[in-house]
Amino acid sequence: MGSSTVLIGGSMSGASANAAPFDVQYAYIHSQPAPSSDAYTAKLCQASWSSWWGCWTGDTTAPGFQLTLTESHAAQATYKGSPRPQKMLWDWYSLRDLGDLAGQGDGPGEVVAINRVDLLTRYLNDYRFFLQKIGTRNDMIDLEPDFWGYVRSIGNPHQVPAQVSAANPTDCGSQENSAAGLAHCLVAMAREYAPNAAVALHLTCWDWQTETAGCIRDYQALGAQNADFLVTDVSDRDAGWYAEPAHGARDTFWTDQKAAAALGFYKTMAEALGKPVVLWQIPVGNMAQNNTLNHYQDDKVDWFFAHMSQVANAHVAGLLFGAGQQEQTTVETDGGNLISKTIAYRNSGGVALK
Repeated sequence: MGSSTVLIGGSMSGASANAAPFDVQYAYIHSQPAPSSDAYTAKLCQASWSSWWGCWTGDTTAPGFQLTLTESHAAQATYKGSPRPQKMLWDWYSLRDLGDLAGQGDGPGEVVAINRVDLLTRYLNDYRFFLQKIGTRNDMIDLEPDFWGYVRSIGNPHQVPAQVSAANPTDCGSQENSAAGLAHCLVAMAREYAPNAAVALHLTCWDWQTETAGCIRDYQALGAQNADFLVTDVSDRDAGWYAEPAHGARDTFWTDQKAAAALGFYKTMAEALGKPVVLWQIPVGNMAQNNTLNHYQDDKVDWFFAHMSQVANAHVAGLLFGAGQQEQTTVETDGGNLISKTIAYRNSGGVALK
């Protein structure tokens, strides 16, 4: 992605993106497939298509304009009044919605949906349109957070059924009819329709502390070694939010020992698959917050910036920060901590990738 140092970025407003020398912004593509195949060739959206991601900007714009608009804002980012273009990372998160369309909902029900030809056909048509809108841009794509974890919870990815060849005979007719075949299909389609994009399978191994070997085996089956990088998440909520009894009274604050274990896992996966890791949706909170709405405490921002050599040694290529839910601390509510840390990091010259 054009960098020799660990990338820094996240999910934030345009004003925040211009307040520090960030490298990457990320955004979700998260909806059910287009309600009609006509949407892919229409000159303008229809009001009835507004729940589809391609028409989030309304019926006065062309389908897919949301993606084009977001990319243009990132490409036009500035810092201290000078142009400093940023990359876009797209979290393609639509199998979650396909599970709803199948009447199965979240979780393993999503895996049921990929074994229906009608639904998987619509999904892959939508994915193709998404890739075509990226075209030749140098974007980053994170494929399906959580989903591969649900596949793993069911069994060997080669044995989890999916109607891949029937759903997309043009692009994936030779692929195996399994979850593994679907993963291979998604990467192959990215190569065909968005050839300059870097594509990743989201690394979802909830059992990583006891089953790293199984995680390696399953991601090899999924073909992660044929992608460009891996994306994984440290935690989806601020530690102060999780610590409250109403949210489980969980201790997700980091210690040096917890951090070393997590970084050891990332390094093991990176070396086993030959691909770097990007950490995504890292909680933005800091210990100066007061554990109220959008002001929850966490220690991960400060820990990462204080240990960047360890981050690089684990083959982590990027740190992307953002709220995983609407109650969490954001770049806009953290008291300027992430912005100041990013400025200091870039002023120091950054830390080289390893």
